[in-house]
Amino acid sequence: MSTTATPELNVETLEVRIRRKLERQYFMHLIGADLTTIESGRVVFELKLEQHHHQNLGFAHGGLVATMSDLAAGFAALTLVPEGQGVVTAELKTTYLRPGTGQTLRAVGWVLKPGRRLHFCEAEVWSDDVLVAKASATMAVVEL
Repeated sequence: MSTTATPELNVETLEVRIRRKLERQYFMHLIGADLTTIESGRVVFELKLEQHHHQNLGFAHGGLVATMSDLAAGFAALTLVPEGQGVVTAELKTTYLRPGTGQTLRAVGWVLKPGRRLHFCEAEVWSDDVLVAKASATMAVVEL
């Protein structure tokens, strides 16, 4: 009886594949977010906050914080799906802990439980060194 092991994606291949998918992620480019860390099941996005990212009180806009958590959770899940598949957000719950008042936002996303059709993920959004939001997300795997 022989077993065939599936080859692990090496880091270079994973990064190339994710960067290629990022080229089609126009909204991320529109807000100015940059993917700074790509690991299997974990990613980090960073964004330098500018005037148009703020609400009228000078806090990072809540929609921006939710978007950063969605990007981080989604791309963390994307690192675990094979070529020819993608992920879409099936559910996202963002809990706001405090206003984002720093110079940058950093969103860290990771997969808690991968699955064949669903990946359960979490994300944290930091403003400088202050945790401003936590999110949980369910990402559905789709055929491209």
